[in-house]
Amino acid sequence: MIRLGVSGCFGKMGSRTTTLALKDSDFKIVMLLEKTGHPKIGSIFEGILITDDPREIKKVDCLIEFTLPDITIGHMEMALKYKKPSVIGTTGFTDEQKSRLKEISNSIPILLSPNMSIGVNVLFKLVNLGAGVLRDYKVSIIESHHMHKKDAPSGTAKRIAEIVKEVSGKEVTDIKSIREDEIIGDHEIILDSAMDTIRLIHSAKNRDIFAMGALQAAKWIIKKDRGIFDIKDMMQGG
Repeated sequence: MIRLGVSGCFGKMGSRTTTLALKDSDFKIVMLLEKTGHPKIGSIFEGILITDDPREIKKVDCLIEFTLPDITIGHMEMALKYKKPSVIGTTGFTDEQKSRLKEISNSIPILLSPNMSIGVNVLFKLVNLGAGVLRDYKVSIIESHHMHKKDAPSGTAKRIAEIVKEVSGKEVTDIKSIREDEIIGDHEIILDSAMDTIRLIHSAKNRDIFAMGALQAAKWIIKKDRGIFDIKDMMQGG
């Protein structure tokens, strides 16, 4: 049984991850972490004390992190101290923060993904195929999320743009970000030419697809010694 810690446990993603982990016999949640000042700090949820003390990371076999970049980096420093494998779904990291995560991964295994959905990672593969073959096509991206999402473009949209550049050599300069209502997460990639248009669309119906992906990632990453990985590595059995 995996002793699991969830950081950002009352956030939109952390709460679903916690709920699904409680139903999975492969996990025992031993730590629920929230930011200092959160009204739930000190209360008990499903027999687990809600804490704001990142030193409690020492109790876990694996940490799942859905918070903000600065908070995540601080928690990863603690995961490094205690040598704890980690799954990170946080987005919006600076280049400097990404470099620090890479340094930390020299000592512990980290699975870092802007989108934990297996379906979205299949979408990445389709983008790779389409942009790689249709190199002369203009690529644009439309991404839509709830009004509370702080970063724009989304981490998923940025990753799609990176894939296009990797396989075609072209920058994606047309990325439209929509923030309204309670949209879970929609991404549309448009490959356009004078002859035809191809649209690749993924629409999340609920957050469970991301939470389930994070839990699958936790089961996978604890078998690694060190290094930085993403969902693609897990899907390929790497």
